[in-house]
Amino acid sequence: MSGFLSQVCAQARARAIEAARDEPLEALRARALGRPAPPGFAAALAGGGVAVIAEVKRASPSRGHLAAIPDPAALARQYVRGGAKAVSVLTEPTHFAGSLDDLAAVAAAVPLPVLRKDFVVDPYQVLQARAAGAAAVLLIVAALPQPDLADLLMAAAHAGLDALVEVHDPSEAERAAQAHRAASTGQPLVIGVNARDLAALTVDPDRFEAVRGALPPGAITVAESGIRGPGDVRRLASLGADAVLVGEHVATAADPAAAVRALVTAGTRQEAAP
Repeated sequence: MSGFLSQVCAQARARAIEAARDEPLEALRARALGRPAPPGFAAALAGGGVAVIAEVKRASPSRGHLAAIPDPAALARQYVRGGAKAVSVLTEPTHFAGSLDDLAAVAAAVPLPVLRKDFVVDPYQVLQARAAGAAAVLLIVAALPQPDLADLLMAAAHAGLDALVEVHDPSEAERAAQAHRAASTGQPLVIGVNARDLAALTVDPDRFEAVRGALPPGAITVAESGIRGPGDVRRLASLGADAVLVGEHVATAADPAAAVRALVTAGTRQEAAP
């Protein structure tokens, strides 16, 4: 695990421990499972064309401040108007300037499934996501020992959530498939290939193509990071991506709805076909 990843995971675990002092696990579980079931994240990505997951993203470790986003719900509503199939909300506060309040505001404002994008290392964070209205959580293979990855997949399923399992190379793709089999949740495997190296924080635009052949048959595939316009979506569609997760490009756009709409149009199977 890289130095950066180790640091942010330790910080995430410390925040979960601190939160549990204020709201014990069983109290959180009761509150989370008392909410109505969220819309299905995996199901939203499995339709025709390349689904666009548009992200509420204020900052990143590699780029610093990106956008103020004083009203994340208003931004998410623009994503809906553009045709996004899901919304991702960064909830990590130290490096990405996000919060669970952002997630709750977005989930309350839009009918789409919402992904909690964070460094999830503890089942407590899964229940926090459900309590805030999320439909799915991000699980990063590089951040988790194999038993923890399977346990968190089960925790997500028990909470009524899907999981986006993030990988960076073929060996991590195999680990994702093994954990999915071990968890035996009956839910589809949604596997994301992140083009960003979590150690160097650089983007390799060819990462999805390099890893695509190692992804398990039948998995719903998501290309993450480095997507800067319709041309990238057309290329990823030609490589078989089922969805793209787009952050900076749409969060900083002068017209986020139009930016999302252009990506959606580029991902239609008709346009994407050679």
